Amino acid sequence: MQPQSPSLRGPALQKRLQVYVVTDERPDGDSLLDTVRQALAGGATAIQLRRKQELGRRFVELGRAMRALTREHGALFLVNDRVDVALVVDADGVHVGQDDISCADARRLLGDRIVGVSAETVAEAEAAVRAGADYLGVGAVYPTTSKPDAGYIGLAGLEQIARRVSLPVVAIGGIQVATAAEPIRRGAAGVAVVSAVMSAADPAAAVRDLAAQVRSALAEAGRA
Repeated sequence: MQPQSPSLRGPALQKRLQVYVVTDERPDGDSLLDTVRQALAGGATAIQLRRKQELGRRFVELGRAMRALTREHGALFLVNDRVDVALVVDADGVHVGQDDISCADARRLLGDRIVGVSAETVAEAEAAVRAGADYLGVGAVYPTTSKPDAGYIGLAGLEQIARRVSLPVVAIGGIQVATAAEPIRRGAAGVAVVSAVMSAADPAAAVRDLAAQVRSALAEAGRA
């Protein structure tokens, strides 16, 4: 099968990156799926399945369930690191970090599907552009406990990268509703969150509030 949107690029991709929810590592798969379902009902534009400790079979099961949910809601579906899982479950693409499979290798395997790359420096961002990335995940823009391995670059680091590359940039790291607008003002196309939605008492409401902040900031910047 082909991905949901094989030619999703440019402004169309930027719109799908506005409210980007990354899953957490909770052991209860049913709870995980329910939270993702609520996030999508609230208007999440992208879901990334990130399960660093998950066994392959269960990873695929979760991926297939999330593929169905994201298709139902018209959201982008990406898998963290696991190109094999992304292909098996027909995801729209993958997101890779600096220590995962390289962007160039992911591109060779995935063809026209989306490849996102984490970047903490201008050099990493520019290398990802040369390797064929479609968007960048940049951060951490605020201190975070959801991803302990994320280096802190702050809003200044985000702005520097966003000014140097033409690809859409998604800000990540410690973002909450109250702080979601500032990364957009610094050049981000959207915000990626873990705990702000996955740990929220009402994930749908959390997404709606994040989306309102992001879209207001985009309109303020003339990028709506």
